[in-house]
Amino acid sequence: MLPLEGITVIGLEQAVAAPFATRQLADLGARVIKIERPDVGDFARGYDTTVRGLASYFVWLNRSKESLTLDLKRPKAQRILHQLLAGADVFIQNLAPGATERLGFGAASLREEYHRLIICDVSGYGSSGPYQDKKAYDLLVQCETGVVSVTGTPETPAKVGISIADIAAGMYAYAGILTALYRRERTGAGTAFEVSLFEALGEWMGAAAYYTAYGGSPPPRTGAMHATIAPYGPFPTGDGRTVFLGLQNEREWARFCAVVLERPELAADARFDANYKRVAHLDELHGIIAEVFSRLTAAQVIERLERAQIANARLNSPQEFWDHPQLQARRRWREIGSPVGSLQALVPPVTMQGVEPRMGPIPDVGEQTAVILRALGYEEEEIARLRAAGVV
Repeated sequence: MLPLEGITVIGLEQAVAAPFATRQLADLGARVIKIERPDVGDFARGYDTTVRGLASYFVWLNRSKESLTLDLKRPKAQRILHQLLAGADVFIQNLAPGATERLGFGAASLREEYHRLIICDVSGYGSSGPYQDKKAYDLLVQCETGVVSVTGTPETPAKVGISIADIAAGMYAYAGILTALYRRERTGAGTAFEVSLFEALGEWMGAAAYYTAYGGSPPPRTGAMHATIAPYGPFPTGDGRTVFLGLQNEREWARFCAVVLERPELAADARFDANYKRVAHLDELHGIIAEVFSRLTAAQVIERLERAQIANARLNSPQEFWDHPQLQARRRWREIGSPVGSLQALVPPVTMQGVEPRMGPIPDVGEQTAVILRALGYEEEEIARLRAAGVV
């Protein structure tokens, strides 16, 4: 039995943040009913067509779900949603600010009607404050939280290459739902809570924010180098490759000098015998490392780093990650179904003894609409009329 078997989640969801949260609930056995627009569905279905005609974001975020199409501007569709909520455990939504309230599904009214229901609202900036109605996309939230200002090179700020604002909000929504389910087990009562992309990513900006507020200046943009630890980052080798490495303490620095650089006397050099000194003398430090590495191949550098027990990595492409030997050795891939046939999907990162996560198919738009409606007591003739009227 999966941990969340018997839990029903209704997701009035789109794009990334809320679908990321609900997919993880589905992985653990929850039944997730995804509410989509009739005909077109979640607009993330149209982001690209790279996965044999399906969108990469949608494939990533929506396995193991059931798709129900409803036009919630129509009273009959609203009635169907109420019927679902009467038997649901969780309701999560990330529509535009104020949209659920206008439809009659705001948290306050749902709390009055469904006392055991857990309600999660995901928004860009939260339900109050001067930004509450402001549109929020991942790049824009990265800008508002300052992430872009500390990412990139000294000359050019850059956004993070994956949707970290959405992912952060989805993770906190997921954790909040699990917490609320645990609380309901103890009290019998549901609850309502909210997660905003801005506040979720703001939490992840903690170190940079403290560094700036109390240090008087922000961490400098240093590309792939670390702004406050040295040596830490990419270093070219004599065969035209690049090796990434990182040191965390003075014991590692001493081993790095002795084994990797073969210059043990540098460990006690007054310019480099503490991390803050190495950061202050970065150009000199990098010059010494470059001189040594220029005489070595990448394989030779990595061999020395491994021997010295210094953390290191290759710069992998997404394809090299996909084919990574560690994923193969740990059997982290599974086959899942989809409207275009079998696809590979990565097993969730929490490996729990005795639990094999659900890895169900990706639904087509409205694929389970008729099945769900029949379970609610609708006859085939009524379902046909609802379809013809554009309700479902």
